[in-house]
Amino acid sequence: MKFLFSIGLSLLLSSNFLAQKNEKLSTKDAAIVEHFKNDYKKKNYKKFAGKIVVKDNLVQFDDKTVYYDKADKITASILKEGLIYPQLLTDFQMQKFLDETTDKTQKRFLKLQKDPKASFDVNNIKMSNPSELTFLNSDIRIKRFKISLKDLRLNSTKIYLFELMNNKATKDISMEEFIKGSKLTYIDIE
Repeated sequence: MKFLFSIGLSLLLSSNFLAQKNEKLSTKDAAIVEHFKNDYKKKNYKKFAGKIVVKDNLVQFDDKTVYYDKADKITASILKEGLIYPQLLTDFQMQKFLDETTDKTQKRFLKLQKDPKASFDVNNIKMSNPSELTFLNSDIRIKRFKISLKDLRLNSTKIYLFELMNNKATKDISMEEFIKGSKLTYIDIE
């Protein structure tokens, strides 16, 4: 009985998801769909618990700084709510390295360092160009995005994928209200 229910539910959910694809996806968007299909693991991340200071076009999370464009309301809301912050990105990058690296020597060397997180330290970054991945959003309580993070020290840019979930969301909720009541449930690098 559980098996039949699971199959029925899967077909129902996948038909809604597939029915929303009216236009052909670009290669990058198709790769993102595949990423979420194969690598998605929901997790609840904590909001920033320290002191958040908002100044002009930057937000400080304790001693770490994130810059953003003042006209970018999505990024401003995400930062002000403490959903994405440098310390979270540092921990994420370190854990991703530990999970994906098969070289035992590198892992051992990392564990021997006085401060292993220093190698992955995220600070003085600029978040920009957020875009909602509407082709992935079939549930009104979940919104998925991609956003560009530029490390100003290294002059390198990475694209992050993330998911926000707001259990109280409705069809008519504004993006800023959605973000205010949401929590981060997924993050990864494209």
